[in-house]
Amino acid sequence: MAEFRRQIVELVRAGRDPRDLARRDLAREFEPSAQAIRNWVAQADRTEGGRAAKAETLTAAEREELTRLRREVRQLRLERDILSKAAAWFAREIGAVPSGSSGS
Repeated sequence: MAEFRRQIVELVRAGRDPRDLARRDLAREFEPSAQAIRNWVAQADRTEGGRAAKAETLTAAEREELTRLRREVRQLRLERDILSKAAAWFAREIGAVPSGSSGS
């Protein structure tokens, strides 16, 4: 099935008019819907960083990196908050900060 999709995407890109009319012709000839073909071409563009991909559309690798970086930022913020609270606690314990002050 993946090979079939790749071939349809190649047909769309290889000189067949990229308008909906060409996709409808391919849909009649090969049986997937015109919308399915549109989706396959868009996915291939995103995955391959293809010529039709918009500047704001991310490739699969970029999406994975973004997810990883967001997870890392969330973890770093959690660690920062823990360290901040620990520093405030230790400061109160040694008397550097009066116990009635500080919003932590």
